[in-house]
Amino acid sequence: MEQSFAGQLLLAAPTLRDPNFARTVVLIGVHNDDGAMGVVLNRPAKLTVAEAVPQLEAFAGAHEPVYVGGPVARESVVLLAEFLEESEAGVLLLGRIGFPGADSDVEQLAQHTARGRVFAGYAGWSHQQLDAEVQSGDWITHPPLPEDLFSDAPEELWGAVLRRMGGSYALIARMPLDPSVN
Repeated sequence: MEQSFAGQLLLAAPTLRDPNFARTVVLIGVHNDDGAMGVVLNRPAKLTVAEAVPQLEAFAGAHEPVYVGGPVARESVVLLAEFLEESEAGVLLLGRIGFPGADSDVEQLAQHTARGRVFAGYAGWSHQQLDAEVQSGDWITHPPLPEDLFSDAPEELWGAVLRRMGGSYALIARMPLDPSVN
């Protein structure tokens, strides 16, 4: 592992054709010698938190969507939160934003967080897989802003971050999904 991408955004390059990741923005939570794990930030599902996991309504809001966190273990729930106290987090990624610990009490989580998101599943990479994909140009890495992680317009996040990066990245943001229809 050359460098850890933990806490970074991965933006799918336009050439990444895997339907699970086309035009996604992934927040990497863990990246070490064993592999990497993250959640897709810009794929809200049609199901709300109240419909899918009502016990998390106080944490994320009843009418908030559950997000499709990735293709791995879609029946599992991953939580992203802005903690009131850093010591309450299991993994911190940006300021007070991170993931709760595995032993966190879900019932009390809302009392320790300012805001939260619920993800069904996650994105995962085996040993060295993410490094190879970044090196081959499948992913563009960029440090996140707090508002990226809780975007009010998640479907626009991929283009918004690329435009913010400027230069040739801003051009990529304007590319049609299928250039042959241009």
